[in-house]
Parts: sequence; structure tokens; C-alpha cells
Amino acid sequence: MKKLLSAALLAALMPATLVAQPKHAEFFPLQDVRVTGGEFERACRLDIAYLLSLDADRLLAPYRKAAGLQPKAPNYPNWESTGLDGHIGGHYLSALSLMYASTGNDSIGARLHYVIDQLAECQAASGNGYLGGVSGGEALWKAVADGSFTVGAFDLHHYWVPLYNIHKMYAGLRDACTVARIDKARPMLIAFADWMIDLTRNLSDEQVQRMLISEHGGLNEVFADVYALTGDDRYLRLAQRFSHRTLLDPLLEGRDALTGMHANTQIPKVIGFKRIADLTGNAEWDRAALLFWENVTGRRTIAIGGNSVREHFHPTDNFAPMIDDIQGPESCNTYNMLRLSRMFYGTTASTRFVDYYECALYNHILSTQNPTDGGMVYFTPMRPGHYRVYSQPHTSFWCCVGSGLENHAKYGEMIYAHTADTLFVNLFIPSQLRWAEADFELEQITAFPDEAASRLVVRRAPRRPMSISVRVPQWCADAAVSCNGKAFATADGYATLTRRWRPGDTIDISLPMQLQARQMPDGSAYYAFAYGPLVLAAATDTAMQDGLRADDSRGGHIAHGRVLPLTDMPTLISEPATVADKVHRRAGTLTFDIDSLAGGRYSDLTLVPFHRLHDTRYIIYWPQATAAQFRQQAEALAKAEAAKAALAAATVDVVICGEQQPESDHAIAYEQSDALTIADRHCRRTRAWFSYRMDATGASAIVVRSTQGAFALSVDGRTLEPATVEREADDVVSRFELGTACGQCTVRIASPDGQPTAAVFEVRTLR
Repeated sequence: MKKLLSAALLAALMPATLVAQPKHAEFFPLQDVRVTGGEFERACRLDIAYLLSLDADRLLAPYRKAAGLQPKAPNYPNWESTGLDGHIGGHYLSALSLMYASTGNDSIGARLHYVIDQLAECQAASGNGYLGGVSGGEALWKAVADGSFTVGAFDLHHYWVPLYNIHKMYAGLRDACTVARIDKARPMLIAFADWMIDLTRNLSDEQVQRMLISEHGGLNEVFADVYALTGDDRYLRLAQRFSHRTLLDPLLEGRDALTGMHANTQIPKVIGFKRIADLTGNAEWDRAALLFWENVTGRRTIAIGGNSVREHFHPTDNFAPMIDDIQGPESCNTYNMLRLSRMFYGTTASTRFVDYYECALYNHILSTQNPTDGGMVYFTPMRPGHYRVYSQPHTSFWCCVGSGLENHAKYGEMIYAHTADTLFVNLFIPSQLRWAEADFELEQITAFPDEAASRLVVRRAPRRPMSISVRVPQWCADAAVSCNGKAFATADGYATLTRRWRPGDTIDISLPMQLQARQMPDGSAYYAFAYGPLVLAAATDTAMQDGLRADDSRGGHIAHGRVLPLTDMPTLISEPATVADKVHRRAGTLTFDIDSLAGGRYSDLTLVPFHRLHDTRYIIYWPQATAAQFRQQAEALAKAEAAKAALAAATVDVVICGEQQPESDHAIAYEQSDALTIADRHCRRTRAWFSYRMDATGASAIVVRSTQGAFALSVDGRTLEPATVEREADDVVSRFELGTACGQCTVRIASPDGQPTAAVFEVRTLR
């Protein structure tokens, strides 16, 4: 097996000799497109305010510390002070670059130049090209360079994703030089890439692959970007070495191995696969990336365009966790899926990538910004009756704050695209386009989606014929596109007209919308409703939204308020084929009534576009049943919900073993231990030990759910024997009585004999 793996790696890492992928559509620089009104322009203004409200010196503090310089201000709290120090600084640099390119805002430009100058000072002080804010980075990077990956009792994987952390700065420098056109950022990016070449110079390809087990963002993509900037094959080789075979190989073989994987760890890797494929003409890697995109969007994506639960891909045939759990789709996932979709559109000009992009843009990305104060959302629960939590500028520094700062700074990136003689109009957003190379200017005037129409006005045109192609959305069966009263012909998802254009020519686009019911992807009896591209939701109430505006606590991004039982939610009584008939639009509005509801505590609910619904509990997915089914299901659901509620009420703390974020939240430490999945469930096993820091305040017992097998448990060094051991279906449930008060404690699970322990699914402290 080792010989086969080495041969595969060798073949994949050979310098590319193929020609680059042909471009089917070119994107306009953000400087050439201005969003001029509507919800997207408002979101952009809120993002500008959020960016300027942040103290750059506090975001830069981790970088000055790492460079041996005195910080000008203290670190921000939250993730910026608890192990992921500096990650928002990289996102901030990207967001400033995108916003400056998108708007030309002078205050944003001044902030951008200040941040780059300060980072240049840090890089110069480091003396070797390094530009990171990782706490304890000097010792860590030394351990990476010598191949041990070990610092004292900890290895690379005990740290909180340091490779992911530095990827944000790589991406920020890339965006500063390629998007914002800041010349000073280019040599900084190249020097930082040279640092990585030097760091990994003595590592074998197998050692690099071992290192990539740790979440590392899209390092392969940014190294490919440096190759594109310089033409130096050393950076292409680096990008290929940083392409994780654990994900790539199954995709190359046409296999879906995503279930159980941490979702947003994988998506940036695939963006890198696609970037390398585009630069080298590697058709196999391109097909692998496309397989991933089709798998995620076709089998793992819900109505709003998001995916995953508790940050992980769940089985494609079981979306029950999407309804049951409060940690629904993560904003970062969709941010990255939009980036991947845009790349595929660039090499295909296929509207299917725009159809997904539009859906996710309206229903997930736009919905993740609070329209009053600009706060960002991490998880968007699909559990009926739950709610979202919003960040605050000086308390909340989650990954989805970082990607959120970028999301609302680049709304002009996909509205238009072009070839040498064709302009593509892809999205219906008020905007102005200036295409200098073609001597062409266009304005889009629209109140879409409140009005199902848009108008394009030619402001300047060349003295030669050219084509304008207007996208016909997948959701619109009866689109009509005309120029000065003459209809366009439609083919391949576009209505296209070729002519010599003149200033004042107008193109009118009619986009009638229809109501659609969208079933949960696994075929279960839950339905969402969409009107055109807009997913609809109903507000239920605003009670008990604990932490609605997040504090600086480690888990402040999670909506920890009371989880309402599903029995409180109404059921839509209907045959599956007639579900959409139960929703009725109020004439002239984007408000809808829903009838035939039964059970639950809510009635007379109205639906509106989800992205306009904020600061409230809501329902997007509605349970459906016939009248006979409803009577049969109600009792079983009530019993199941009562058991869940009792367990939740008794729980002080819980760790889902093998899941990246819960284990990180609980300060996991271990020796000879691996995370794995069994029957699509995450778990952890060890030949030595693993431990968590857990809250046992007021707890009387610890309950461990595992497979059959041996393990020893101790609390703060005190060994406990199980009081009871019971079987529940295929699980072994072991209960350990605490006896004395513990408060915060270290729960350690160990092998009693050096053999693999039982696989542990969860550890829970109970009152």
C-alpha cells in the first residue's frame, strides 16, 4: 500500500505540462462594477460601517507579538485570544481589499494601506518572510520544519488549526495585490510563500500529507495563485504538495467519501484542486472538483443553499439532524461554495452555476447579516422554531465573522461576465458596469425581487456589433427579454441578441415567479417554499432568544436559548403532491398565507422572504402529513421530544467525540488517539488516552456512550468505576457517579491495557 501511495503522490506532484483550462467567461474587476441600490447596496454600507468600527491595531496585535514587536493595543477577545489569534486579521485584509475595489471608499482605502504598512513592519521584523499571528508559533513552526510536529506534550493537531489561521493572511495578501491592486502586497505574499517552501523543504510528501490532517483552509489555492503571479514552478509544486490526498483520491476515483467529514475543511481544498486544474489543464482534477460540487449542491444542500449540521456532512439519505439540531448550515461553507461555483462558471459559462450562486446569495449569504446593525451569523438553524445569533463588532471573532466581512464587500463579482465580444448579465441587481476595453457602459435599473423585472440601459457603446446575453433563471419558466420591443432568442440558459448597440438602447427583462415546494433532499416529509429564487419563512415569536447578540464567550455563536419541542410546531396537512397549493400570495406583495395547519402552538402564520426575517424564531421547513398520518405521528413525536427535553434539561455539558469544534471547545488533549466515524457517527478511540475540560457544576454523574469495549475513566486524576452499564440499541451507555462537586474538571478516557478502547461517541455530565 505504501508503494502504491507513493507512486500516486509522485505522479500527481510532477510539474504540470498540460495547457491551462480555456476560459469561457471572464469576470470584470470589482472596480468596474458598482452596486447602486437595493438590499445588496444597503448590506455593503452596513459592512463598511462594521469594518471601520473595528480597531485595526487590536486585530494586528497577534502579528506584532509574533514578530517580537510591542503591540499598539491588546488582542481582541473571543477566538482572537484563545488560540486562533490573528485569523480575523487575514479576513480583515481581504475584506478591506474587496470593499475598496467595490466602492473606492476613501476611509476603507486609508485603513487598507495602514494595515498593509503595519503588516510589512511585522514581516520585516520576523526576518524570514513569516507573517502570522499564531500564538506560540515559533516553537510550532520549528517542530513542523523538523518533521516531528511535536512541541512538548502536544503535536500540531493539538493546536487550534494554525495552518488554517495563516491561510487567512495568505489570502488577504493575495486579495490586496490582485483585487485592490496594492503593489506593496505582492512581494509580501511571495516572501511568505518562500517561507513555507523553506519550512517544508526537508519534509517528504508523506509528511506533508500527515500535516494536512489539520484544517488548513485553501493553502493549495493561494500557492497556485502565487504561481500564477510569478510563473515560478516552485509555487505550483508547493500547491500540489498541499493538496490533501485523503479528499482528492476518492474524488479522482468517482467516490463520495464526504459523510462524516468536517464540511468547511473540505470545500477550500477543492477550490485549490480547481485552481490548480485551471492553471495546468489537469482534466482529472477538474472532474474531481466538479464531482464534489455536484455532490454537495445536488445531494447535501438544502433550500437556502447551505449544507451540513454541526459543521459536518451528514448522510445523504438522512437529513433528520438538519431538523433536530440547532447548529444548522454554517455561513463559511456557503461563502466557499460560492467561490467554487464562480470558478466553474468561469471555465464553462454554464448558468447552472449561477442558479446555485443566486439561490445561496439571496437565501443564505444575504440572510446572515442583520439589516439593522450589520451583525453576522454563524449557524442558520433549520430546526423549526429556533433562531440565529448575531455577532457584535468588539465581542465576536468567529470564522463566519471573517468570511462575513468579505461576503458583503463583493456583491458585484457575479452580476456580469464577458468574452471578447459578448456581455453576460447573470444577476438582477441595481448596478453600473464600465467595460473600458470594449468602450461599453451599461446601467441595470431594477427593484427585483419586489418587482419581477429589470431594465438594462446602454450608456456607451462601441462602433461594432457585440452580443448581450441575459440569463434565464432555472426557476423562471416564462421569462421574456426584449430590446426596444424586439424579443431575444433563448438558448443554453441565455437570451442573446447581437447588434451594434447605441446609447439609450434598453433591454427589458420580465421574470415572472412561481411558488414551488422544495422537499428535504432525503425525501423525508419536510417542505420549504420558494417564490422564484426566494426561500420563504414564517416568524413564530421572539421569546427566549438567549444570546441573540453574541457576547465574547467561546460558544457565543450558538443559539443556546430554549429549544422548543417540535410538537409546538404546526404540521401541514396535505397530500405530498398538493403541498404548494396550501400557500397563497397576497396580491402585489412578497407576503404569503399558509393554510391547512394542524397541531402546535402557532396559527395564522405568514411567510416572507427568509433573508428579510430577523431577530425572531422562524420556520423554513414544514412537516407534512396526511390527516391519518398526523394522528399516528403526533403521539410518537411527543414521546420522543419529551425524552430529548428531559435529557437536555439534565445536561450540564456534552462533548460529541470526534467532531472538530466540540473537541476544540473542550480543550482536547490526547496521545495515540484517532477520530473516526462508525455508521455515520463521529467517535474517538485511543491506545493511550484522550481528555476534555468539561463543566460538571452541579453534576452528579458522567455518562459515556460508546461501542462495546474496554476503557477507563478518571476525573481530575480520580479513577471512577461505572455504576451502571446498559445497552441502548447498538450503544453501550456507562454511567459514572461523581460523588463530589467538580466544577470545571478534566475528564480522561484511557486504555487499560494499551489496546484500542471502545469507540466513544459522547461524554456528558448530568445533573
